[in-house]
Formats: sequence, structure tokens, C-alpha cells
Amino acid sequence: MIPTIKLGGVALTVILLSGCLSSSGGSDNDSNASAPAVGGEQQLFKATLKRTAFGIPHIEADDFASMGYAYGYAQAEDNLCLLAEDTLTVRGLRARFLGANGTYQIPSNGATTTNLNADFFWRAAATDEAIEPFKTGSDPEVLEASSGYVAGFNRYLRELRDGQHSGRHEACRDEPWLMPMAEDDMYRRYFRLAVLASSSVFVDGVATAQPPATDIPELSADQILDALADAGIEGSEDLPFPFADELPIGSNMYGLSAGASRTGESMLFGNPHFPWEKTERLYLAHLKVGDQAEIMGAALYGLPAVLIGFNDQFAWSHTVSTAYRFSFYELTLNPADPTQYLYEGEFVDMEATDITVQAMNENGEVSDVTRTLYRSRYGPMLTFEAAGVPILNWSTAKAYTLRDANAENDRLLNQFFRWNQADSFEEFVELHGSVLGVPWVNTVATGPGKPAYYGDLTVVPNVPDAKAQACATLLSPVFDLLAPGLPLMDGARADCQWDTDADAPAEGVFGRANLPSLQRDDWVHNCNDSYWVTNPAEPLTGFAAIIGDEETPRTLRTRKCMQQVIQRLDGSDGKPGSTGFDLANLQDIVLDSSLQSEQLAREAVLNAYCPIGTLLSSGGQPVDIAEACSVLQAWDGTHNLGSVGGHIWREFWRNIDPLPVESPDKWLTPFDPADPVNTPAMLNVASPLVQAAFADGVQAIQDSPMAMDAAMGDLQVSGIHDTVIPIFGGEGFEGAFTIASSRPHDISDGLYDVKYGNSYIQTVTWDEPGQPVAEGFVTYSQSTDPASPYYKDMTEAYSGKQWIRFPFTQEEIDSDPGLVEYRLVELAR
Repeated sequence: MIPTIKLGGVALTVILLSGCLSSSGGSDNDSNASAPAVGGEQQLFKATLKRTAFGIPHIEADDFASMGYAYGYAQAEDNLCLLAEDTLTVRGLRARFLGANGTYQIPSNGATTTNLNADFFWRAAATDEAIEPFKTGSDPEVLEASSGYVAGFNRYLRELRDGQHSGRHEACRDEPWLMPMAEDDMYRRYFRLAVLASSSVFVDGVATAQPPATDIPELSADQILDALADAGIEGSEDLPFPFADELPIGSNMYGLSAGASRTGESMLFGNPHFPWEKTERLYLAHLKVGDQAEIMGAALYGLPAVLIGFNDQFAWSHTVSTAYRFSFYELTLNPADPTQYLYEGEFVDMEATDITVQAMNENGEVSDVTRTLYRSRYGPMLTFEAAGVPILNWSTAKAYTLRDANAENDRLLNQFFRWNQADSFEEFVELHGSVLGVPWVNTVATGPGKPAYYGDLTVVPNVPDAKAQACATLLSPVFDLLAPGLPLMDGARADCQWDTDADAPAEGVFGRANLPSLQRDDWVHNCNDSYWVTNPAEPLTGFAAIIGDEETPRTLRTRKCMQQVIQRLDGSDGKPGSTGFDLANLQDIVLDSSLQSEQLAREAVLNAYCPIGTLLSSGGQPVDIAEACSVLQAWDGTHNLGSVGGHIWREFWRNIDPLPVESPDKWLTPFDPADPVNTPAMLNVASPLVQAAFADGVQAIQDSPMAMDAAMGDLQVSGIHDTVIPIFGGEGFEGAFTIASSRPHDISDGLYDVKYGNSYIQTVTWDEPGQPVAEGFVTYSQSTDPASPYYKDMTEAYSGKQWIRFPFTQEEIDSDPGLVEYRLVELAR
């Protein structure tokens, strides 16, 4: 199928027709055709799919099944190979087709393991029993859209197999693992996304957890902490999630109401910081389903809904929340049988399941590998280590298990589908707390003439602080130091089960009244710190530690988030015109690539070190800093493409970042809970650690191919495209708001290869008639197929800060100069 591009102002329509027709005839022009219940033998999928510039799909259908059909077709056209690999993953077939020893990664939560271990994990986690509640508990619209998505994906795959779409998807089109999708694959994908911030962090630990074959002693809390110190682990910043401060993913967002607006109209800015690879990419689409829903925005691949978006009534965005979605339980084992644990005075059996995975070795031979994996009443057994130190170990005396609230969250899809159908801002806010299905993200929302709303109304285990303390174990002090708020509880006691609030929609989670939210007439924000200073004029306090911390230092990025709004409202940012935000200055601010660390410390650093000319590195070697000083003195303080010298500051601050915030070696002015925006402050430039950090940063540049006076646009490029596309922005640890990150850090090739950071960006307000005015980017573009016209076009526009209008009205769509229109019609087989 070759779609026809709009020519000469006339939209030419391409009719797509496949499948078998019913005996009564019927065609794409049959206005009486409708889609019966999901699974019906004669279900008709019928939708119009229009693509405007940059490949933005605009889907119009009379029912959710047909909407899902067009959505599945469009995503397959843009991202077939990536979606097929994800299907392979959730089925537990990676080792069979991609090799047992191949690497499996989840960039968004930091999990890395082998394909074999990944298969065992997903076979153990995403079982038929686990996904059944996602089907039985979901609204009909979810079921219909999911069924349609599968049919649309498979439709495109059939066309490819029939020889259509020449030159497309060369990475997978002839691979044996490119297989049709089944409906259960959708629900396994939903489950996978639900547990992204919980169970799937422990892929390796769950897949390999085995009872001890010999007598293995349990380490005490002091022994674990001593071993971590010996391994160079001094704090949570050196550890992976959940002991690190946050997940590898992040986001920024503002809700701006009339009190913060120059125009008097509300505005919303949303900007997830997600991987540029794998299926945690975001895909932009505009969906209209009869008179039931019209919504535009982005979703993670494989979800036929909008997860962050807008319409004429409201707009919203998300950031990753600090709340934990799980708790660990310590099990006391039977000395005679390490697969039995104590519960209420009796030893009970763990549930043992034999799982067989097919695995291909390096010679291409496939064999069966079988493991027995175990579960307690709480969830899977697991082990967890860091730097070789067993933090959670299965010994002969103790073992550890996990209960995951989002593995039980059958409301997840309902939350977003109901939001997509909401008729007002007020209904949106009400649904946030009544459905309570948001898995792991904060929400900010507003609407035309509406207040700014924030809520961390998410799925959180109901473990009040008193319960966490009463149920603590001898190992809990390790968690108190490394992961404050993450409960480790005694699994032998029924009274250590999670509580349930009267207003909670399910057992074991907090209800709306015990979760933080705020509405204001000026502004709210979140940039991945906790809810505490959503607006510093009205702190939120008194919530359980498992949800987040209070009266603690904010990250440099969060401080910059708040500072930008405060300075815009009091006019101290130096921008022209009256105070307050409009769409233009909001867009300028969010992409300006300035750094909080530079604003706090550059002058002091240069004044202290540059007259010296030489500093000692952490290894005691002298480093000539004269050239670096000369470049930094002329640097404009940003990471824009033409900015020269910012990489020197980055490598310096990379060494500063691990120093604890409360250390006098870092800040001379300590943190003040009464002033979280401006404290801590005054970098301690007299500290030998800070001096060595500067010397080491300069030395890192000297030892790399990077020129000291190189511009950021020559150093920082997209790490996923086949041509050089320069990328502006900085790292979160520098206090950048505009995020561009290369992971893992490696400048041996003289480049920062960006594979993470700003992803989907939307700025939204409303015009006088009440229609949304939205502009933004999908920074890595809509397609992962190099043969697609939408593979890098948005990335190139983003590189040039050329904001892209998101057409919403029919007039805007039909007048788009790049319009392509499809008619998708198929009778179910």
C-alpha cells in the first residue's frame, strides 16, 4: 500500500481493503457497518488515518476497536521491529531467537541481564494468571482498542509478508522472530509497563533466586554496610534503584494558571525524560472515537491511548514519582527446609513452579533449560546484590520476597481510557482519585480558565510509618540508610500485611485522602523530587515516608524548575515585556539549556582556581588548568549548540555530584527547609575534594579527543540516528532543565552520544474560541525505521529549536501541506 500525499490542495484518499467480506456484502462505504463485541466473528474495523507533517497520525473512528486497529497499523508502519522484539520479550522467547547469552536491558529502570534470565523472569511474572485481572478488570473500551490494535498490527505484517512496503524494516522483516501478535501479548505488555518501577527492576534477582544448596549464613546489617563501604559504596548515589535516589527515567512539568500567565489563560508544559531506545519511547497521535473521545498526545509504544496529552477541555502531563510501589518481606525459614517459611507460627510451603525456556547457544543449537522458581504469599522470591555485596540473600535462615502493588493494579488501563473520554477538567481531577490506577507517575493538569492541579495519586502500598517501624527486621537499618522510606517488613506476621484505606479502590493501597494533591490559582510543578514543595508557598506535609521525603534538599534540577517560575513572575530573569508566562517565553525558558550549578558556582570556581594555573588531581598529579579557565571565562553558561566550553564544566561537576549534599566539603551554606529553592549554596572552593574534582574534570578533557574550546554542537549528537544531528541540553546532575544524556558515560570517542533525555515535549494553551494551541516535539522522531520519512525529521527540527504545531482542529489537519490520508477497512477473519 502506497499512501497518496495531498497534492494541489486536494486530499487524495487511498482505500485499504482486506479480509473476507460478510455474506451480506458490505464495503468501506457501508455507513451502517459497526463493530460488535470483541471476539465477534464478523467484527468490522473501519477508520480514517491521516498523517500530517512529521508523521503525526490523526485517527478517526466510530468505535474503540477501529481506533485501535488504525493505531496498531500506524505504529507497526513506524516501529514494526521494535514492537516485534517487545512481543518476543513478554512471551519469554528472547533466548530462543536472540541467543541465551545476549543482553537484555530495560533502560528506563536500569535492569540489565541475559536473554535467558529475562525469559525466566517474564515467564514467571507475566503469567496467564497475572494478566487475567488486566482483562477482566478493564473497561470494554480497553478490550476493544486492544483487540483492534492487534488486528491492525497483524494487518501491516501481512502486507509486509505479501511483499508490500519494499525497503522497510530491513532489521527484522526476514527474521523468524517477526511473528503476528496475539491479544494476550497486549496484556503482557500492559503488565510489563505496570511493573516498570517495581518488579522488573529485579529481573536478575527473580530469575536466578534459588534455595541454598549449602549452609549460607545471614549477614547482619553492620556486616552489609561494612562490605559496601569496603567496595567503595558510600551512599545510595552509588547504588542502582531502589537504593539510588530515583529511577533512571525522569521528567519536568508545569501547570500554570491565570496567576502565572501573562495572557490570563492557563498553560501546561510536559516533558518526560525517557530513553531514546526500546519501547519506553513515546509516540504522538490524535485520536477521535465518535462522540466518546477526542484526545491528542503521546503514549508509550503499544498502548492504544493517550498517556500525556490535551484537548479543548484540559491538558496534563506526568513525572516519575518518588513513591515506592512495593515492599520487601523478610522470611524466617525452616532450618530443615529453605523452601518453607514461618507465617503466624507455622511453616508453610513456598509455591514452586518449573519453567522451561528454549535457549539457542552460540552454535545455533536450541535446547531446553528448566529452572524451578519460587513464590511466597507476597510475591516472587528474589536476591539482590550491589558491588558483589549480597544485600538480600537467600540463606539457610532468611530469605526475601516482594509484594508489588502494580502487579495487582487492574485499573491502570481504565485510568487512561477514562481520562481520554473525560468531558471536563473537573472530571479529569475526580477520576484521578476515584480510579486511582496511575502506576508510578505524578500528574499535573489544567484547562482553559482552570486552576493548576498536582497530584501524586498513585498506586502505593499502604504502609504507614508506624507499621513500617513496628514490622521492621534486623536488616531494616540498612534500608533506613540506603533507601529511606522503602519498607522491609517481617513476613511471619499477619499484622504486617498492607493496610487498606476506606476510600481505596483496592486492597492494600492508600486512598486519595492519604495521598498528596494541590490546586492553586498560580502554578504547580514537579521535576522528580517528592511532592513536598510542589509550590514552595504551600508545602505538602504529613504523608507516609513510602510516598516521599519532606523538608529535605531538592535536586539542582528541581531547584531550577522552581527558580525559573519564580524569576519569571517577579521579572528578575531579565526577559522583555511584562511578567508572567506566554507560550513564546515558556518555550524559550524550557529549551534554554542553562545550568543551576553554573549559576551557583562558576564565578567562585574561576576566581579561586584560575589565578593559580595548576591544581592537583585526586591522584596527586599536577594539572594545567590555564586553557580550561580561559575557555570557561568566555563560556555563556549554557549547553546550547554554539556554546563553547560547557563540557569542561560538565566533567568537573560529574566529580562534584557524588559528594553528599550535607557535606561541608560541598556547600558552605547548608540546606534550610524554609528556603528550598536557594539552599544549599556557596560551593566550598577551598575544599581539596572540590579542587581535585576540577582538576580531574580538566584532565578528563585533556585525555580525550575533545578540544578544550569545542562547541557543544560539535560534541553532543543523537546516539540513535545514522546521520550526525547535534543535540543541545545538559545532564540532570549539572542542574540542567533541558536534558540530554549519554549513558553510559564515555568520551573516549570525543562525543556525547545522546540516548536519553527530553523525549515527548508539549506546550499547551487555549485560544479565545477555546481550542487547544499546542506545540512540541517527539525529540527522537516517530519512527525507528531508517527507511521511514519520519525517522529523523522531528529530531532535526528539535535540534534547530523549530517548534512543531500539533494540528488539532479539522481545518488545521486538512490544510497541512504534508497531509497523507489512508482509509483502513477490514472485516475480522
